[in-house]
Formats: sequence, structure tokens, C-alpha cells
Amino acid sequence: MSGAEGLALVAMHYQNENCHPDGKIRVGIPADAQWRWERLGAAKRLFAGARAKGVPLVHVRLAVPPDYRGVVANTAHIREWMALGAWQEGPWGTEFMEGLGPEGDEVVVAHQRNSGFHGCPLADVLWRQGVRRIVVCGVSTAYAVEGTVRQGADIGFEVMVASDACATARPEQHEAALAAMAPLAEVLTVDEILARF
Repeated sequence: MSGAEGLALVAMHYQNENCHPDGKIRVGIPADAQWRWERLGAAKRLFAGARAKGVPLVHVRLAVPPDYRGVVANTAHIREWMALGAWQEGPWGTEFMEGLGPEGDEVVVAHQRNSGFHGCPLADVLWRQGVRRIVVCGVSTAYAVEGTVRQGADIGFEVMVASDACATARPEQHEAALAAMAPLAEVLTVDEILARF
């Protein structure tokens, strides 16, 4: 495979809850983060480049029942967002951030955990489209992106990470997550990925 053949962009959790300054979740981008718009702007450039080259986008959104029925609260992270009343299906928080949602017939899948492959049809959607290579980007680098990269590599995808289209609360945590993913995925900038498209 060369160029964009067999390739898709998997966009993780570009939702108001964790990307907008008024969202309830801060593990991806703190409310006062100076780099918020830089990272989200890089994601918008990546989306535009993918669309221009015919690279399919698959949007992964986190959304749970309003009463949290069925949510397994087995981590401090999940218990925290439940206490905040976050990620409930329906309200503004689970909607995509303006300019970072699907267009046309782009696929959207929903799930309730960190990995985009857990409990949703993401893998089936990609396999059916002939995708064998994925570019993963999103919020948060250390949770949703890293979880998706690890499981994606385990089930047979070649994985790239768009480093500057991802964010985690603290820069050092972001860098540590990128370093942890490096043995499993190519960690590239948006410009480097766009050049490959």
C-alpha cells in the first residue's frame, strides 16, 4: 500500500466535554491551557487534508446513558467524570466541538471506555473499508489515544499518531504518552502526515 490507500483517520473525542473551555473534563485540555487552539487547529488541518485526499475519517465519541446505567466505574478516572455528571448522552457536552465533527457520510461510532475499539464497531467499520493503516488523533493523548493505539496495534493495524493534534492535561504527560506509544506506532506531526497523504 502506498499513499492514502488502505488508510483512515480515527478521530477520538473531539467533543465539547473535554475540548471546549466550558467542558467538565480537564484531563485532556485544562480550562486555561494556552495551547488549546493550537492543538485543535492542528486537528482541523489534519481533517481538511484527509478530506482533500479522500482519506476516510471515522469519528469516535464518548457518550453514556444519563443515569450511567451499565457504566463500570472501575477506575478513578471514570468515577471522577461520573461525579461531575460528564459524558451523558444528549447534553451539549457529548456533541462534537464546532469544526471537529463529521461531514457528509463520515462514520461516527460511540463507546464508553478509553480505547476506541472497546465495545463499539470501530474495527469492523475499518476492516469493511479495506483499512489496514490508521492515523489516530484526539483528546486525551494518555487515555483515549494511547488506549486506541495499543488495541489497534494488537488487532493488526499499522498505526500512526498525529502528535500535535492530541492533547493531555499536562505537557509532560502528553510527551510521556507519545514516548510510550512509539514502539507500537509511528509518532508524526500533522505536517508529516499530510505529506504522506
